[in-house]
Amino acid sequence: MTIQADASFEVLPFTRTCRHIWEDGDHVLIGVSPGNSYFSSERIGSLSRWATTRFAQVDFVYADLHVDGMFAAFGYTREHAEKRATKEIKAVRRRILKGVEESVSPDAEVRVRALSEFRTNPVYQLLHRRVLHFLETDDEFRKGCEEMALHFVGSKLPEGESMTDAQLQVCFDYMAAELPFFIDTPSILDVPSSVAAYHLKMPMTDVLFARGGGLRATRNQAYAVVRPETAEMSQNNPDQTHTKTNTNVNENANTAPAEGTVDERRAA
Repeated sequence: MTIQADASFEVLPFTRTCRHIWEDGDHVLIGVSPGNSYFSSERIGSLSRWATTRFAQVDFVYADLHVDGMFAAFGYTREHAEKRATKEIKAVRRRILKGVEESVSPDAEVRVRALSEFRTNPVYQLLHRRVLHFLETDDEFRKGCEEMALHFVGSKLPEGESMTDAQLQVCFDYMAAELPFFIDTPSILDVPSSVAAYHLKMPMTDVLFARGGGLRATRNQAYAVVRPETAEMSQNNPDQTHTKTNTNVNENANTAPAEGTVDERRAA
């Protein structure tokens, strides 16, 4: 079920626990993909304003690893792929910085960092190794990653063609670099709890937040779809029911998260 966070965004926590972590308001991580027109500087600005009123700390992390490999795997020459990747990564960084700087005060706890900056972080390194291990040994996890790869790059394939092994591998490389933040951002960034926010539900969410063994998100890691609440989205998704304030996240949750700023919620 949907939580209407404010006039511009709606929030769909994935589980009841994710909803409680969202209510805590400790930290939100917003992942940004290069080359994605959704992440305009205006959208980043709106997300910044939304996030800073609800979370004590905000991190924007943009993907800059294996981007050239993705371009090369789907038709670019190696030289062209490197140039295109460099251009897209620089552009997305500029858009994020512009959106943040124009929307929130310099005192706000908002950080903008590239994914590559975490390659020397020991917790990130450990989680990355675990992702690679489960890709090799866990059929459920690998199937989820395959579905995620097809979900995001399937449209790039000629009609009737399947991904090659080389294309699938570069997709795995790209996803493996990002997945540590959907598993245990609190340990990577040393925050009490964290919500990973994205505008779409990822196919891997069902695996990472399911009960049982295997590689799973930690208990203080949440996932939520955060997307614009607009008439256009309703028209594009006629089967999506948009519920309003005071609706529940699922049948077992009876109240919506309290609105207001982080300080106001914690004082309540």
